[in-house]
Amino acid sequence: MRAVAHESSRAALLCGVVLCVASYANAAEGVSELARARQMWSQSPHGRMLERILPPAITPADLPEPQSEGARLTARYCVQCHHLPNPQMHTAQKWTGVVERMVWRMQGKGNLGALMKEMMAGVQAPAEDEIALLNRYLQKHSQKEIDPAHPGLRTEAGKMFSLACSQCHAAPDPRQHTRREWPAIVERMKQHMGWANTVVGSPELRTTPELNTEAIVQFLQRYARESGGG
Repeated sequence: MRAVAHESSRAALLCGVVLCVASYANAAEGVSELARARQMWSQSPHGRMLERILPPAITPADLPEPQSEGARLTARYCVQCHHLPNPQMHTAQKWTGVVERMVWRMQGKGNLGALMKEMMAGVQAPAEDEIALLNRYLQKHSQKEIDPAHPGLRTEAGKMFSLACSQCHAAPDPRQHTRREWPAIVERMKQHMGWANTVVGSPELRTTPELNTEAIVQFLQRYARESGGG
C-alpha cells in the first residue's frame, strides 16, 4: 500500500511539474509573440495607430488558463495588430462577431480596402479550426454582463457605473468579484480609460482623463459576491 501511495504521489508531483513547464512555455511564447509584434509595429508606417488600439493591460501569463491552447492562440494572433486583449473585454455573444471581424481584417479584407491589405502585410490569420478554438476560449472566459433589469442601475451610482464601463465593454456583473477586489479593478480600468483618452458621455462625467470612481466602487461593493464565493 505504501508503494502504491508513493507512486501515486510521485505521479501527481510529476504531472504538476509538467503543467508548470507547459504553462511557462506558453507564457514565454506569448511574450516572444508580443516582442515580435512590437518589432512589426516599429517598422510599419501604421504602427503607432495599431499600438494605440488597446491599452497594454494584460500579459500572456495573466490570461485565464495560460497553459491552454486557447490562451496560446490568443497571444499568437491578437498581438499582431494591437496589445493583448482581456477575454473579459466582451460578452460571449459579442466575441463571435469580434473574432469574425478581426479574422476578416487579418486576411486583408477589412473595410479600408487597399489600406487594410497594406496594414496587414506580414500578418497571419488563424485557420478554421483555430478560429473555432479561439471562439470557445474567449467565450468561456468572457465578461459576465450585469442584468439590465438590475434595480441598482436605476440609482445615480448605477447610472454612473453603466456609463463609465460601457464605453469600453459590457457593464460587468458585480458578483464576479468580491468587495475587496473591486477597488483595484476599478482603478486599473480608470488607468486604461486615461491611457486611451476615451472618457466621454455626459458632460458632468467627462474628464481629461480623470474620473471620480468612488461612487462606482461603492456600487460594485454593495452588490459584490461574498469572499470565496463562486
